[in-house]
Amino acid sequence: MWKTLRIAILLLVLAIVAGHTWLDRVATQSWKSTLWVGIFPLNADASPIAQHYIEGLSGSDFQGIETFFEREEQRFGVQLEHPIHIELYPQASQLPPQLERRAGRIAIAWWSLKMRWFATRAAQVPGRAPSRIRIFVLYHDPATLQSVPDSHGLQKGLIGVVQAFADQGMAGGNNIVIAHELMHTLGATDKYDLETGAPLYPVGLGDPDRKPPYPQARAEIMAGRRALSATNFEMPASLRDVVVGPATADEIRWTHH
Repeated sequence: MWKTLRIAILLLVLAIVAGHTWLDRVATQSWKSTLWVGIFPLNADASPIAQHYIEGLSGSDFQGIETFFEREEQRFGVQLEHPIHIELYPQASQLPPQLERRAGRIAIAWWSLKMRWFATRAAQVPGRAPSRIRIFVLYHDPATLQSVPDSHGLQKGLIGVVQAFADQGMAGGNNIVIAHELMHTLGATDKYDLETGAPLYPVGLGDPDRKPPYPQARAEIMAGRRALSATNFEMPASLRDVVVGPATADEIRWTHH
């Protein structure tokens, strides 16, 4: 009897989670109203440099992300005036659970559940409206490492974890990563080779119809790099040098209007 009851409870919980995930997907891909995106900064390495940078952040530091979405949605005929709104929330104190590199499916699934539990608690800010999409940005002192760990975006749970440099000169690059992971929460997939980082042809090109295809004028947001040739590519400086390609637009349902 108890075993049957436990199974029934588990099935109920899974059904609720599945239903919530479906509602999230419908709400974030309908483009009928502005999506509220919360930025939650964290000091990833407990460094004074990162702390000073976080304390100097303001909402205007992320304005380029809103501008990027407004510019790109219009190219695909979406009529929503402000597709996203970026809101900067107070610094969080607890770091999110880490996902080990090359983790297997079970480890990834377990990490995903832990992230959703973490986000539910960490995103609760007294007196502030809750955001639908939660992006946790972990800032690192750039003097302590050459490259930051991998960032992640989850469509299930609408959560992003962004690893960023605490350096104003790298703010444009940070916003590209934030926009990339935000796209993941909306249903977009990566469009670069996971081993080499090269943009995939043709979906990873900002202008896949260009003849000849190289060099590309801009990077595709889910490829993250501008293709200069089939084997040579570079990081764009800011979201002004990035576009949403047709394949990505289709995934987030910008082409269904």
